[in-house]
Formats: sequence, C-alpha cells, structure tokens
Amino acid sequence: MTTPAPRLIPLLVVLVSASILGLAPILVRLTETGPAAAGFWRFMFALPLLVLILSRPGGEGIARPSKWMLLAGLFFSLDLSFWHYGIVMTSVANATVLCNLTPVVVTLIGWLFFKETPARLFLLALALAMAGAFAMAAAAEGGQGTHPILGDILSLTVSFWYAGYFLMVKQARTTAGALRVTFWATLAGLPLMGGVALLLGEDMIPATAAGWAACVAMGLMHVAGQGGVAWALGRLPASITAVTILIQPLVAAGLSWLIFGETLAPVQALGGALVLCAIVLAQWSAAMGARTKTGAAPEGPAPA
Repeated sequence: MTTPAPRLIPLLVVLVSASILGLAPILVRLTETGPAAAGFWRFMFALPLLVLILSRPGGEGIARPSKWMLLAGLFFSLDLSFWHYGIVMTSVANATVLCNLTPVVVTLIGWLFFKETPARLFLLALALAMAGAFAMAAAAEGGQGTHPILGDILSLTVSFWYAGYFLMVKQARTTAGALRVTFWATLAGLPLMGGVALLLGEDMIPATAAGWAACVAMGLMHVAGQGGVAWALGRLPASITAVTILIQPLVAAGLSWLIFGETLAPVQALGGALVLCAIVLAQWSAAMGARTKTGAAPEGPAPA
C-alpha cells in the first residue's frame, strides 16, 4: 500500500482551514459591534478553547512564547484591524480578495530573505492567482459597503500585514507546535485589538443574542482556521501555503451572495476558476521541485 504524498495532508488541511476562514467576513458583519471590536471578541472566545486543548493530557502545553509568536500577534492584529474596516466599507468579495494578494509579498520576502527561490511554474501559478483575484475585485458591483474606495485601499494594505503574520508563524513553527503558536499570537493580539476598538470609539457589546453568537462563532473559526494554517506552515513553504489559501475569497464571495445578496458576476466566477487553477499549478510545481532536487535531505516537519 502506498503512503500519501508528504504534502497531501498539509494541502488538505490548508484548503479546509481556508474554507473555514472564509466565514470571517460574514461573521464580522453579524457581530453588531465595531470592526476592531469584532476582532477583540474573536480572540477572546478563541483563548479558552486554545488553553483547554493545550492543557489536556498529552497536550503540548503553553510554555513561554518566542519573539516570533509575539510578532505574529502584532502583525495579525494589524491585519484584522485594517481588514475588518475594509469588510464594512467595501464588498465582502473585494475585501477578501484584495487582502489575499499576500502571495506576492510572501514570495518576494521568502525569495529575498529565506532563500525560497520560486520555480517558473510557480510564478505562472502566482500570475494566474493574481489575475483571478483582480478579476473578482474589478467585476464586483458598485454600491456595496459604506466607502468602497477606502475599503479597497484598506483591504489591499492587509496583504502586507498578513505576509508578516505568515512569515512570523513560519519561523515560530520551527520550535513549537501550531496551537501553541496560535495561542500566543492570539493572546498578544487581544489587548491590541481591544485598544484599537476603544481608541476609535467603537461599539464593544453586541446588541442581541445573534450578535453574541456571531462573536462566539468567530472564536471557534479562529481556532480551527488559523490553527490549521499554522500547522500547515510547519510542513509547506510559506509561498505555497499563501497561494493555496486563495480559496478563501471563493468561499467568502459565495456566502456573501447567499446571505447579503452581493452578486457574483461571470467575470468574478472566471477569476475564481483562475485561482483554483493556480492552486493546482502551485502544488504541481512543488512536487516537480521535490523530485528534481538533488543532494539535499528531506526536510523534517516541525512539532505537530
């Protein structure tokens, strides 16, 4: 019986985690709080579950954080602060797609500082992913959100913060498991998100039980989604993971169409298809690179 390809399981984990994270922009609009306050409650409700999992018999434990974990929390707080405002100001599809231009930043930084030289086929996959992302954003209908242009700009800047988060998590995963990294990044980000919400005078408390339910759901989504991505980052190159999670805008766009009536134009659907093709090409590129690489021992995984 043959064993699965070393990257198959991490790839499936990323796809499932990204699909779960596709719920985030929907839940942000349903929390009945300010945008940054929604991020605060996301962290608040995620922490007890993370502590419970880490403290269980046989669990990894909390231990002390590394500087990479704390930096991951800083970058993730910046990510959510800008993105949540983008979600309110522009369409869900635009906000989610534009913030997922992260692969460009991740690949360039990984190339320059971490010697992860991309193959030509991967660059083609990246180009297709970006073309698909821009098609989805450009074809979105106007009149969605409170300030579409500013919302698009804020969402675009998120790609830089998300890139920093990706790379900090990847460094942290060399010495710690995924859930420990997620716990410390979440704990470090909690006071930052609360401080931003208070500084901007946001509504902190949901008005109804439905709003509270959305806040709790964000916490559960955070543990499953971010924990899965952090786990995969210990087993996949950051550039491959960043391209694969571009399935997240497809999920978010579909849900926003069903729940908020934000229509998905044919050009946007074509853009989504390009993103999926890019994911396949990226994985094919990684597999070809692994087969042709000589004189190097297989890279062992980080702690699960």
